[in-house]
Amino acid sequence: MTYTLQNAVLPLDRDPDLLPLYVDPETWSTIDEEPVRVTNVAQLSNILDRTRARIVAGRRVSFGTYFNAFPASYWQHWTAVRQVRLTVRTEGDATILVYRSNGGGTRQRLDTREVRGETNESSFDLVLDQYSDGGWIWFDVAADRADAVFLGAEWTTEQEPVRAGKASIGITTYNKPDYCVETLTALADAPDALDVIDRVFLIDQGTDLVADQDGFPAVAGRLGETLQVVRQPNLGGSGGFARAMVETLAREGSDFVQLLDDDVRIEPESIRRSVVFGRYASVPTIVGAHMFDLLDRPKLHAWAEVVDDAPFMWRALFQERLPHDFSVANLRQSPLLHMRLDADYNGWWMCLIPTSILREIGLSLPAFIKWDDAEFCVRARDAGYPTVSVPGVALWHVSWLGKDDSIDWQAYFHARNRIVSALLHSRSPQGGTLIRHSRRVDLKHLMMMQYYPVELRHRALRDILSGPEHMRANLATAMPAARAVAKKHPETVVHKDSGVPLRSRRGRQVFKRLKNHQFDSPTGIALRTFTVRTLLSHWFHTPRPENVEQPEVEFGKGDANWWRVPLYDSALVSAADGSGKNIYTRDRAMFRRMLVDSWRLHRRLQREWPSLSRRYRRALPDLVSESQWRATFEERS
Repeated sequence: MTYTLQNAVLPLDRDPDLLPLYVDPETWSTIDEEPVRVTNVAQLSNILDRTRARIVAGRRVSFGTYFNAFPASYWQHWTAVRQVRLTVRTEGDATILVYRSNGGGTRQRLDTREVRGETNESSFDLVLDQYSDGGWIWFDVAADRADAVFLGAEWTTEQEPVRAGKASIGITTYNKPDYCVETLTALADAPDALDVIDRVFLIDQGTDLVADQDGFPAVAGRLGETLQVVRQPNLGGSGGFARAMVETLAREGSDFVQLLDDDVRIEPESIRRSVVFGRYASVPTIVGAHMFDLLDRPKLHAWAEVVDDAPFMWRALFQERLPHDFSVANLRQSPLLHMRLDADYNGWWMCLIPTSILREIGLSLPAFIKWDDAEFCVRARDAGYPTVSVPGVALWHVSWLGKDDSIDWQAYFHARNRIVSALLHSRSPQGGTLIRHSRRVDLKHLMMMQYYPVELRHRALRDILSGPEHMRANLATAMPAARAVAKKHPETVVHKDSGVPLRSRRGRQVFKRLKNHQFDSPTGIALRTFTVRTLLSHWFHTPRPENVEQPEVEFGKGDANWWRVPLYDSALVSAADGSGKNIYTRDRAMFRRMLVDSWRLHRRLQREWPSLSRRYRRALPDLVSESQWRATFEERS
């Protein structure tokens, strides 16, 4: 029997920005070691449908692209599949060339086939035995003197999967109904994806309901009993995804739950690929997806993410190289993308979890938002179950470039859930450098006159010190309580453009931008000197009255750094999304009180870390148990 591992696909949307992710019919050169597009012969008219494309006479089209190359290294490392067959169907005279790469991105030719006549099916038998460190396999199609047509291709194996079963999809949403209808429609239009789906659980926690949208009845009718809408109060992402986990565990036909965020656009073939990879993984494996920017669709923002134990902080591997723009450098030009990258966790914008793992280690932590995905995957890792961030499995998600959730109500959850996760899983004595880093975060906010996030962070520390019971107790109340605190802090008000521009006394401060994500921030002795001087200045000196009455200076968001803003009594700073401006004003009394509170709370956390860690670790099985989550849902129904 033949099993399909991966289908060659073409973009669902007639969007020229998407072409580099699917096919690469362009010519490139290099100037000063930078890739430059020389010609652009890509035409949407040559994309005939989801699986067919015209190859213009005399042109060559490469399928060595993100969505159509085969990630051989991941299949070799994480599965027992060693024999793969590539089948390419064409019409007309053409040449098919098959290539591979190694972990350094070096290209090597594997095979060449000339085809003639009306319709041809060309098969290539490939062995997965030289891809330990990395590498892809792909093919190019070159037309002869007349146009040829690419009719489709797939990567198959005769090896049986390790496990069978379908996935239930769990979509958690809060007032993003239009996105959800689009996702449901994309699924309904994708029979290959529906073949591996048992149920679609739409967990609607909002007030603007998906079921009330104009397009919902039609798509619900198409999906039939496959779709099940569940209404519940807003329990955050963790509460919504935990509900999807609970519903999936009750399904005999579901061996996986596929978590999906709401504000996304999906590639249905990616959903099918993730389930197939999960079936073939040698041990039960969490299969993660990469994240492209929904508002800049060729840009890859998240590839493989890890948690550094000492500071217990998340990051992407080679974070300084992200985002990667495929409209500037294609897959074959980007050696880093050919390396096999091993992840610690994957964001729950799209993540496949075997139900066997849920039954063994429990469900989501009642964290509301932030760190629930990372904590779960680290918990699974410690139990022997890896997370694999698989290339070619991806979706488009609204990126974090247009927001700064570290200074809004989410600051509470950033602080609390990171520290709780470290109490549960850190291997470093006393949590490593986390407490020191947390103190520094407080100092930066205080020096920048951002008192709201500091108050929320201190609320988080007090809750952590109270014990693990608070997490389920305030699951539904922590968010509205955090938002209510904003009323006490005038810097949280976004002053919208009204036609009369807000002005500062000394004008806008503009600074030279450095390349490669570098900053001109102080380091070493200069950093210590700057910090001490700034803290002493803010402690002893009150702001000048004229700077309280009117902002002293103005900064663009990119220039409003922690080593610039503290030099002034007040500052007008653009909001991250460009919708207006915030006014930050120094408050000596608040600064003094919060600085002392920060010292006291962090000192207590350091002193009680061992006992707190034991308490949280003892409480973890109950916090994440299916029975406790069911009880929570019944209480909130």
